[in-house]
Amino acid sequence: MTEITEGSKAPAFDMPADGGGRASLSGPTVLYFYPKADTPGCTNEARDFTEHAEAFAQAGVTVIGVSKDPVKKLDRFKAKYDLKVTLASDEETGVTEAYGVWVEKSMYGKTYMGIERATFLIDGAGVVRRVWRKVSVKGHAEDVLAAAQAL
Repeated sequence: MTEITEGSKAPAFDMPADGGGRASLSGPTVLYFYPKADTPGCTNEARDFTEHAEAFAQAGVTVIGVSKDPVKKLDRFKAKYDLKVTLASDEETGVTEAYGVWVEKSMYGKTYMGIERATFLIDGAGVVRRVWRKVSVKGHAEDVLAAAQAL
């Protein structure tokens, strides 16, 4: 597994997305990975990015949230909270693995594989400009927006 760091070329991707669309790397992008749709932290993160969706659009940056959830679940999640960001499904974990966020986790003494909450800011040339790992949700969307506006 390659470590994606600032200055790395971002791995290209093409995933099914909510509403029957596709999500791919084309232009400046915020790619945020979250463990599971419609859970408290993931919902708060998606709502925070939605709250700033217009500002990201004005900065010319596309926001894509990625989880292992099937598209039907993403459609329900998006509708339930009126989310304004693209939600992409990586059921096969190819993209999460390419970005190094498919990791071993542990809960209640059991280990399992899952998505590490992480965000990547990618510029128009496909270069990773900022990386946030083990993200704490509170204030995160604002930090990412400030970095995106400085691209």
